Amino acid sequence: MGLIGKILGGANAIAELGNAVENVAEVFTPNATKNMVMGHEAFVAALSQYGVEFQAVREGKFDRFVNGLNRLPRPALAIGTLGLFVYAMAAPNSFAERMIGLALVPEPLWWLLGAVVSFYFGAREMYHARNNRPVLRLAEDPSQQPENPALAEWVGQGER
Repeated sequence: MGLIGKILGGANAIAELGNAVENVAEVFTPNATKNMVMGHEAFVAALSQYGVEFQAVREGKFDRFVNGLNRLPRPALAIGTLGLFVYAMAAPNSFAERMIGLALVPEPLWWLLGAVVSFYFGAREMYHARNNRPVLRLAEDPSQQPENPALAEWVGQGER
């Protein structure tokens, strides 16, 4: 730093120049560390708000009834499909009559049935995909985070 320090007026002037460059650079590209801290604070605030909403879960009779209804379609479809095979073996003529009736159903109605079933199972899949993700638990106080040895060493070098 010999020559540059003499030209710019010492170590304090170099530090001030570095701070000025940093402030100008932050105008064009945001400070990643500040963004991470602000994002973490927003995340913690949102989690605490959502946590308050779900502290007291009171399921009434109606809620339990609707939850039971939501669990019926998959078993009903599976058992119904197996039942069709049993029905076809037990009463082939009657089964054939029913299948002729199904053949007369117009195509747009089949598309509508497919859309309803697809949206039901798609929404159910999305619900489980969103709610079964591992949750990242962060300490609310940054000082409670586990220490990073490399970061501690780097910070220690700056104090010399």
